[in-house]
Amino acid sequence: MITEEEVRKVAELANLALSEDEIARLAKDLSGVLAHVDKLNEIDTSATEPMAQVLFDAEDTATLREDRERPCLSNHDAVANAPVAGAGYFKVPKVIER
Repeated sequence: MITEEEVRKVAELANLALSEDEIARLAKDLSGVLAHVDKLNEIDTSATEPMAQVLFDAEDTATLREDRERPCLSNHDAVANAPVAGAGYFKVPKVIER
């Protein structure tokens, strides 16, 4: 069971401002999700074959490219098109206020 205090902690870490109603609703919803996952974990899937794999036998016409080593971009080239750069880094607006 997810407590409202746990929801508050995660919201703080994610920099989210939640109302008390949202906190209560999320605690209930997330607890329901975890209960459903627990129920799914009770099912015996040991005899079930996987339905799909990321790695598969590809035909010769597949658009997969050979994985080979090649030189990295230089720091100068990496920031060449940046709107604002300095000291070899991308400069971006500050987004965290705390």
